[in-house]
Amino acid sequence: MSGLVGRLRSLVVYWRPGRQGGLRRMYRPFVGPGDLVFDIGAHMGDRTAAFAALGARVIAFEPQPEIRKWLEKMVGSDERVTIRREAVGRQVGTARLAISRDNPTLSTLAEDWRDSLPKANPSFRNVRWDDTVEVPVTTLDALIAAYGVPRFCKIDVEGFEAEVLAGLSQPVAGVSIEFVSGGVDVAVACLRRLEALGSYEFNAIPGERRKFVFERWQSGEQIERWLEAGADGASSGDIYARLSDGIR
Repeated sequence: MSGLVGRLRSLVVYWRPGRQGGLRRMYRPFVGPGDLVFDIGAHMGDRTAAFAALGARVIAFEPQPEIRKWLEKMVGSDERVTIRREAVGRQVGTARLAISRDNPTLSTLAEDWRDSLPKANPSFRNVRWDDTVEVPVTTLDALIAAYGVPRFCKIDVEGFEAEVLAGLSQPVAGVSIEFVSGGVDVAVACLRRLEALGSYEFNAIPGERRKFVFERWQSGEQIERWLEAGADGASSGDIYARLSDGIR
C-alpha cells in the first residue's frame, strides 16, 4: 500500500474528465501530426497522451519505477508513444532519485532544491522524500542523436530543469520548463541557457491553467523580472519558450 494514495491522487488530478481536451487545445500551436516530442518527467502520461492525440511521436521519460508502471498502463499501448526509464541530465551516467511516496510528482534528482524548497515555499513544508533509487541518466544531445531534433520538449523534473538543458547544445523550436516559487533561480538559469542556444521568446502559465499570462510573448529578461517579482502570486507553473523565427 506504500505510495498507493499518492499515485491515486495523481490519477485524479491528471486524468480528471475534460483535462485532455484542454491540454490538446493548449499544445496545438506547438505540436502537430508527425512531429517529434520529448516528454521529460512524463509521470502519469496525461501530457504524453495529449501530444500523441495531436499526431506526434512521443518519447516519454519516467525514472520512477512504480510511476512508470502506471504510465505504461495509461499510454503504453499507443504505437506513437515510446516509454523510457532514464532520467535526463547534464551527462550520461547514473544518479540517485529521491522519491516522495505520498507526493510522487515531487520526486527529484535535485538535492539542493529538495533541501531548500520546504523552507522557501509553504506548500512544500510537509513533503517528505522517504526513499531513493539509482536511475540511469541520458542527455538531450544523446537523445537527439538517437531520434532527431524534437519539435517540442516538455521538461518537468522538480528543480532539475537547468541540468536537463545543460545537456543540450542546439536550439529546439519549442520548450516548456516548470517554475516553483522559492526556487525561481532554476527557471532563471533555464531562461539564460535557452537564450545562449537561440533567439527565444517566452510566456508563462501559472499552475494547471490553460491560458498564457501575456498577450504578447516576452523577452527572457521580462520573464525573469516577472518571476522575481512573485509571478503574480503563483506557487508554480510553466515557462514556455519558442524560437522567434519558429513556432507561431
